[in-house]
Amino acid sequence: MIRPHRQHPLWLAFMLHRISGVCLALFLPVHFVVLGLALNDAARLDGFLNWTEAPLVKAAETGLVFMLAVHLFGGLRLLALEFLPWSPRQKTYAAVATAVSVFVACGFSLNVL
Repeated sequence: MIRPHRQHPLWLAFMLHRISGVCLALFLPVHFVVLGLALNDAARLDGFLNWTEAPLVKAAETGLVFMLAVHLFGGLRLLALEFLPWSPRQKTYAAVATAVSVFVACGFSLNVL
């Protein structure tokens, strides 16, 4: 049974913000390993960079950019909620944050292709 509060758009915005944060936290160690390759082993870094040209990796990069944008704009929405007077347009702010995130990810995807 789905609880009524979990169908509210702001709860979904909260979950999207939380999931994007977890995805970014999981990505960070991988990013540090690749940076370590740049410092320690140029041949392995070149092999990794060749692997990143695969279409599936490009799609994953687009997803990562989407998660970054969702987390950024969701965080800005939360800051507005904390520091600005309450507004009944919170659902609109959440929708705008998601729409801008999709726009940023699509722009990145078009740039990559």
